[in-house]
Amino acid sequence: MDDDQTGRFLGSVWEPCGNRACDGGLAHHCLRDAPLWTVYAAAGVRRSEALGMKWSLVRWDEGAIELGWVVVEEGNTYRLRKLTKDGDDNAVIYVDQSVMSVLKRQRERQDAERKRLGSAWVDHDLVFARDGFKLYRGEAGGPQDPEKVSARWRTLRSRLKLPEEFRIHDWRHSKVTNDLEAGENPVEVSANVRHHSPGYTMSRYGHSRKDGARKLAASGAGRLGLSSLV
Repeated sequence: MDDDQTGRFLGSVWEPCGNRACDGGLAHHCLRDAPLWTVYAAAGVRRSEALGMKWSLVRWDEGAIELGWVVVEEGNTYRLRKLTKDGDDNAVIYVDQSVMSVLKRQRERQDAERKRLGSAWVDHDLVFARDGFKLYRGEAGGPQDPEKVSARWRTLRSRLKLPEEFRIHDWRHSKVTNDLEAGENPVEVSANVRHHSPGYTMSRYGHSRKDGARKLAASGAGRLGLSSLV
């Protein structure tokens, strides 16, 4: 998705349902995943990384988040473990203060959920912890089942009539592609998605910039007046 499409998507997921029980998403379930989808779209993190985010690793004043944990699938189950992908240990990403505001909204909702559930909430310091919606077994406050998150994404994707092949992970691809096509520094783009080098980022995503490169070439030729020479 390009930036305009992403903006329209985020506008859609933050619209309260308007039902009588709706309180703008603080306790009602209609906006329960809006902060999560926003973080995927705006930060370019992997599914496992967002689900493993911890409050104690959010640097509010710096606009930074340490990615020290992930929630991974193992056979028919899943677990929270330390981040080890690509040798990273507590990788740091930087986000805009608007994303920090989204996290503050998430913390408000989580505090309300913790108060509502009482002893049924077992705190694991997780930003996107399992809440009490349809909590039949297990515990609130612990890690979410990654496959159930993906299932909710597929439901939302269908409701918003997004392409069926668009996965949660594709938000990461969109983020990198849009940043590069906007002319952002490849070094910073690469670092913020934890690629091992800017060269890898450019080789992986450079093909998507063909149209932009052609426009650049045409613009340069026009400024030089080459069309009048042939």
